[in-house]
Amino acid sequence: MNQRKAVFASFARKKRPAQSNRKCEASNVAQVLEQRQQTAEELAQWYRQVLPPLLQNLAKIPDPRQPNKITHKITTLLLYGILLFAFQMQSRRQANRELSGVILGENLSTILPELESMPHADTLARLLERITPQEIEEQSIKWLQELIRRKKFRNYLIRKRYLIAIDGTQKLVRDYALDERCQHRKVGDDRTLYSVYVLECLLIFDGGMVLPLMTEFLENKNGSEMDKQDCERRAFYRVAERIKKYFPKLPVTIVVDGLYACEPVLRTCQRNCWQYMITLKEGSMPAVYQEAQSLMVLEPTQQQRIQWGERTQYYTWANDVEYGYGQYERHKMLLHVVFCYEEWKQEHPRTGQADELIKVRYAWLSSQRLTADNVYELCTHVARYRWQIENNILTEKHRGYAMEHNFSDDWQAMIGFHLLMNLAQCLNQLMQHSEMFQPKIKRHTVQGFFRWLLHVLDATLYDQDRIRQALSCNRQWRLCPVI
Repeated sequence: MNQRKAVFASFARKKRPAQSNRKCEASNVAQVLEQRQQTAEELAQWYRQVLPPLLQNLAKIPDPRQPNKITHKITTLLLYGILLFAFQMQSRRQANRELSGVILGENLSTILPELESMPHADTLARLLERITPQEIEEQSIKWLQELIRRKKFRNYLIRKRYLIAIDGTQKLVRDYALDERCQHRKVGDDRTLYSVYVLECLLIFDGGMVLPLMTEFLENKNGSEMDKQDCERRAFYRVAERIKKYFPKLPVTIVVDGLYACEPVLRTCQRNCWQYMITLKEGSMPAVYQEAQSLMVLEPTQQQRIQWGERTQYYTWANDVEYGYGQYERHKMLLHVVFCYEEWKQEHPRTGQADELIKVRYAWLSSQRLTADNVYELCTHVARYRWQIENNILTEKHRGYAMEHNFSDDWQAMIGFHLLMNLAQCLNQLMQHSEMFQPKIKRHTVQGFFRWLLHVLDATLYDQDRIRQALSCNRQWRLCPVI
């Protein structure tokens, strides 16, 4: 790479803020009780701003139960399932134990009048066995459509577009078949593992907010055949069809990993008028990779050096790389490829090891022509934001949402619990990025904040008149501004 001709630019790199290390600010019991009373009032105000449209949508789901045997409304049961994950219960047994308290029930019924009584988790599981999961997801998507229509995310778009990240992950694995639709693979000579695999689709916004949009379960239609199973790419095409159905005119940018660097995926994005940034591995599209490298040698001016905080980035790109073969030979595509060479000095102050120079290389396929004016933003603020879905999967599995627990052995109920988990995560993300709760989240950390909320609501019975008065206040819900 000819660094002498590269254009230089410098950008600040955001760092994660340090966690609070302060002692309790209250000096007596009265102050503690007053602070918790205010927290309950703020929670009631926030829920009144966000939840009613979602609950109205969920109430439209047909109830399959016999009317004369119903104790809890379908809205009550589904709201209970959302709170189960919002308060980060790890199992149905834990939910029955911790969410059945009298004090907690009284406080929650005041904050959420729809929660008339606290049901049993097994009752929710039996309901989910009889509800089509697509009905739950359809109503949750309509709720997100309403938030988009109200322009709640207008100031958090990336390049004025909605960034959608798609990636697959293994939900759980067993040495027995949970259902005939499970994926399976041979391990050794005489052992078979059965797994549930899902394709997650997320909305990613500037500032770090991620909202689960939809989930596609990989289902093995021929349970006895080892060579004809569902896969991530097939699931991607089904998800793409649903995104286009629900959001036909939404300005979308797709960010995916190197598994999707293939012509059918590119054609799908092109047909749906979506922009994309796709990770390019050397073995994924070798002809494109090699031709892009050759064009970069011929165009040494298409380079840029960026100082991104403490990291140095060298960009080099090639536009209009022709690609197309087989049935697409007559309709060749023009692809745009960018390489990013990044290096930084890694310090080890705690271990005392010597500093080391880290060097990595990234490559992406872009739907837009690359220039010195947009290459940094497309790579750093679009393509690298795909890592948010990796972090989200880790959050779902290891930071309180118990994604790897199936909550039910019934396939349909398991999907229903997963969709309720996505709804709970949406609510928690919106709460996490709301101005109202920022001081408390900075003090308790994100994961600790939601467990602390459960502790506050279960600690003592609060003044219900003050909570009802807070519910009547027309306080506007605002998201935190992007810094």
